[in-house]
Amino acid sequence: MTASEFEIAVIGGGLVGAAIAYGLAREGRPVAVLDEGDIAMRASRGNFGLVWVQSKGLGMAEYAGWSVRGAGLWPQLAAALQADTGLDVRLEQPGGFHIALSETELERRAAMLMRLHNQPGTIRYDYEILDHARTRAMLPEIGPEVAGSSYCPLDGHVNSLRLFRALHIALGRHGGTYLPGQPAQKLRYHGGEFRITTPSSEIRAGKVVLAAGNGNARLGPMVGLDVPVRPQRGQVVVTERTAPFLRYPVVTVRQTDEGSLLLGDSVEEETDATVGPAVVSVIADRAARMFPRLASLNVVRSWAALRVMTKDGFPIYDQSADCPGAFVATCHSGVTLAGTHAFVVAPRIAEGVLPQEEFEVFSAKRFHVPAAA
Repeated sequence: MTASEFEIAVIGGGLVGAAIAYGLAREGRPVAVLDEGDIAMRASRGNFGLVWVQSKGLGMAEYAGWSVRGAGLWPQLAAALQADTGLDVRLEQPGGFHIALSETELERRAAMLMRLHNQPGTIRYDYEILDHARTRAMLPEIGPEVAGSSYCPLDGHVNSLRLFRALHIALGRHGGTYLPGQPAQKLRYHGGEFRITTPSSEIRAGKVVLAAGNGNARLGPMVGLDVPVRPQRGQVVVTERTAPFLRYPVVTVRQTDEGSLLLGDSVEEETDATVGPAVVSVIADRAARMFPRLASLNVVRSWAALRVMTKDGFPIYDQSADCPGAFVATCHSGVTLAGTHAFVVAPRIAEGVLPQEEFEVFSAKRFHVPAAA
């Protein structure tokens, strides 16, 4: 067994880990990413590619602000990655829609957004509830069943696979080290440093960042961190390419820069990434009711992936009191928050502390507050 030493080891090379590692490398920190490699069943390859703000934060006002901040950092991130790698991640932020297929759906949507924005401490941002006619003015190909929509000008989308590739290339160009085939099996804190056992080596690091998605639940307790996450399945249907017709992303339908349509995504409390024909059928049916032209397109593939979900659906950013220098970052919005992870979270980790005023609300300690009598 060989040993390697780094200032910071990031465990997990998906979008969250790669964005944090990229940010650390930009800070000039010797950082290594320990990753399963191409065999990983990661959410980063199965996501929908949305940069999304509307509807984020009901139940935690600070998360609404965190999402707004993330969307606002995206132009900076896209420009930095293109400068570092030459790759255009195809960022577009024209605004986005959530379509309702009945008046009841539209009323529920409006009520939910009102509750979100009426929360104390919520950062207010623009959104509109549009009827059928106003929705049709912006999305001319909607079907007759569409009752209306909600629209937020902050929303957008990217080519998430290009983003994934660009983060890994940029990490290397800033001196970071990527170690595929090196998943963390065991973590120990000894003598002021972390010793990470992988299948073929021991990695030593002064700091460690847990960004292993659902794997954080197993790894966290090894360094005094509670990370209560669970998998949640989502399924996506992909159509053949067609001429551009959908300028704006819809939360369950978007046209990629290559012309294909992504349809989805489901929310299933399942723990395996198995495609289910019944769910795929519902996804396709709703999409065709929203945009009738989709009924004539061929489906070319479908997939399922596992989101990383906490008990309340909001992120966990935490640092260990028992093992100083151990951090965790976990969320299910790795695309939306990529700029936040690179330009906000990573510099704080480099400094060695997550400031309480900025991160306390996202600590897992929130799950251990005794219920009021």
